[in-house]
Amino acid sequence: MKLCYLDAFSGISGDMTVGALIDAGAHCETVLDALRSFDTGARFSAEKTLRGGITAAKFRVDTGTSGNSHRHLSHILDLIERSSISLRAKSSACAVFQRLAEAEAQVHGVPVEKVHFHEVGAADSIADIAGACIALDLLGIDELHVSPVNTGSGTVKTDHGILPVPAPATAVLLQGKPIYARGPQVELTTPTGAALAVTLASRFGSLPAMNISSIGYGAGDRDFSEHANVLRAMVGESARAPEATLVSVIEANIDDSSPQVLGYAMERLMDAGALDASLSPLQMKKNRPGALLRVIARPEDQERLAQIVLAETSTLGLRIHSAERRVIERHMVVVQTAFGKIRVKVAAGGSFAPEYEDCREIAARTGTPLPQVLAAANEAYLSQRS
Repeated sequence: MKLCYLDAFSGISGDMTVGALIDAGAHCETVLDALRSFDTGARFSAEKTLRGGITAAKFRVDTGTSGNSHRHLSHILDLIERSSISLRAKSSACAVFQRLAEAEAQVHGVPVEKVHFHEVGAADSIADIAGACIALDLLGIDELHVSPVNTGSGTVKTDHGILPVPAPATAVLLQGKPIYARGPQVELTTPTGAALAVTLASRFGSLPAMNISSIGYGAGDRDFSEHANVLRAMVGESARAPEATLVSVIEANIDDSSPQVLGYAMERLMDAGALDASLSPLQMKKNRPGALLRVIARPEDQERLAQIVLAETSTLGLRIHSAERRVIERHMVVVQTAFGKIRVKVAAGGSFAPEYEDCREIAARTGTPLPQVLAAANEAYLSQRS
């Protein structure tokens, strides 16, 4: 599987994405020729530049007066469909604009079909979104991954006046995704960049296991002293290595909740989507015995699970930090036993284990001791594998 990882440590915008993908190997003239088929009257170019000492590709769109035009979603989708770009690129570009329109509609409280695209509907943003989709198609990317996104901070001037960063549409688009603010007080992530990321990416987090074949950098408009204002694109083949994902670890030291309360809290957390939850004994201040509650969560579930801990236990505070989780590649195999079908989890190295919930359900339903059900599943898998 061919992967592309976008490292948005300086945010993400449409032009940065196009530049990074061209720099990573998407044929520049092919991308520009495809954009000319939209017949928007704009002119396109990509040139090498420097940002913070790093060579990067700067994608530019000269719209003339066309950049001030306002369009509805239906007009933009029709423009995309009438272009000569590939079906895959058309589908991706339409999906990105649909997502962007939904975010704008939510912010302004109007139906999607009534949304007027201002900056994002002009020829430059059409070129940014379509250009990124064209470049991904040219590179043959099967799966796009994106790092946690640096949104920037401060304020930004828009057609609707001065707004906080992230801009309202950007904030809506990035709901549930890992974001942070670092560096100068400017807008680093635009609605166009956010729409590309959330629509096309299958995962947000740390770098996936991959064999890198090319690296590209897309330049932003400004050159900062604090860091290189670039978006990095890393392209390569997926590798059979432990899967790396970004997780949130939620912890609390508790010395005044009963075992029943803590047990119920653990059940609630697991039912609510925690990847794992555990209790460890602690000797706390004033020689009180206590427990360390540790919850491993997906970044998008962090706040919801933190609220459960605060509601269901006596703790008044939490510690939350990010960590990298490594998971060995695995898949499920279904085996037939005398008790019925049971799923078996098989790891890349060959180790295996019957799915506990399947075995527990059979044991409870048939009155068979659980060890016998587990043994039957193990025997069935070994027989099937041989």
